[in-house]
Amino acid sequence: MDSFIFSEWLLQRFDRSDPGPAYRRLYQLICRAILDNHVAAGMRLPSSRELAAELGIARNTVLQVYEQLSEEGYVRAGVGRGTYVQDISQDLVEPLSPPPDEAGRLEVRREDVRILSARGQVLVSNLGFSNLQSGAFMPGIPDVREFPLKVWSRIQNRLWRTEPWDLMRYAPAGGYGPVRQAISDYLSSVRAVRSTAHQVIMTTGIHQGIDVAVRLLCEPGDTVWIEEPAYWGIRNLLTVSGLHLVPIRVDDEGILPDGAQYAQPPRLIVVAPSHQYPLGMVMSLTRRRMLLDYARQVSCWIIEDDYDSEFRYGTRPLSSLQGMDESGRVLYAGSFSKMLYPGLRVGFLVVPENLADTFANAVAELYREGNMMNQAVLAEFIREGHLAQHIRRVRRRYAERRLCLIEKIAEHFGQDLEIIGDDAGLHLVLALPDGVDDNLVVRDALQQGVVARALSNYYLERAHARPGLLLGYAGATLAEIRPAFDTLARVIGAYL
Repeated sequence: MDSFIFSEWLLQRFDRSDPGPAYRRLYQLICRAILDNHVAAGMRLPSSRELAAELGIARNTVLQVYEQLSEEGYVRAGVGRGTYVQDISQDLVEPLSPPPDEAGRLEVRREDVRILSARGQVLVSNLGFSNLQSGAFMPGIPDVREFPLKVWSRIQNRLWRTEPWDLMRYAPAGGYGPVRQAISDYLSSVRAVRSTAHQVIMTTGIHQGIDVAVRLLCEPGDTVWIEEPAYWGIRNLLTVSGLHLVPIRVDDEGILPDGAQYAQPPRLIVVAPSHQYPLGMVMSLTRRRMLLDYARQVSCWIIEDDYDSEFRYGTRPLSSLQGMDESGRVLYAGSFSKMLYPGLRVGFLVVPENLADTFANAVAELYREGNMMNQAVLAEFIREGHLAQHIRRVRRRYAERRLCLIEKIAEHFGQDLEIIGDDAGLHLVLALPDGVDDNLVVRDALQQGVVARALSNYYLERAHARPGLLLGYAGATLAEIRPAFDTLARVIGAYL
């Protein structure tokens, strides 16, 4: 294509009726011509005067386009010498050839062209997350409609009026000081956690707390004990971190390692002693003492996942595992997702004193934390007693919903199906007979508009998985629970 033909090419494609800037339209057309090889390197572009006359635009517009193209390397220009298309092919990276095999043939391996890393493939092939985050019977979700929005807004508005410039910046290492103190005081009185504000590290939730603990305390390939069954989210997090997971079965008293497992000490143990997830048992005092003594002897770490211990119905939980720890081996992880609402994204990690500065600095370095306004509001919310009042109120509400669900189960199935872990938390487990595929029950229920989780999916060793349904009751009203379980009962009945 010579200069004259190129002028015709531009004339056919330059839309004068377009209301956009003529500069932008002409620039994009010439760029496209060069990148798509419509014009050859070294070709002289029409003069600015000629092109402006043919297109019916100002000459200065053409000059600006040529100048921009020159600055970006598409053309080269000289005063009085014209404007020429630059050879941009030399800037392209030559395609890499795979190494030849022993016979000299080029071999392209499947793993060389994969998109995701190996751990990325593991993660996306074991997803447990659901976009369904409300209604009967989604487990682990509080009723956000019960949140004291007016109280929270009043505190937040008060803080905004004080010109809180510091709250709008990145958080200091460890998080906002007053909320760390408020959480330390709260945990001391409610969960017998022994800490100072310095030991409280603010996070966006339990996932992030465990993630930073793994990064700082574990090497890829290290052994980690997890409860069997266990929460899929933490299990997947540990797996993609390159750790070797060993499932430890649980009974009515909590985690129960066998002799062979004791003989191969882990680097890390992750447990939920106050309310095992998903089965709901409380770890006995004997098992707690055993676990702490073992961690001290083999110098491993324990992460205590205390995700919903505030919600117990008729019984009081034992004190935290961290409160019993005399050797500084326990890291206590919690959040306000269940107490307040999940979207708040405020959690915390209580670490041993000698690790406090390291963890605070690591969180600041890795995640560039902010969210200080929410942390400041939360500090006042706790200090003024609103958190304790809110928990007492919703605990009564959730207890009513729990009882309603238990009554509906009895109405449809009597004593034929076992209820597990119903004395605490935001869900219960409805056991199903051996041989029933709980994933099929969940699938069919979802088609009827009812959400549940399959218990078998929480087992790492699926061959030993027990079938059942996790039924969350906190996020549904009594009027929603009754008809929803009637529907679910019909689905279950088809498999019995």
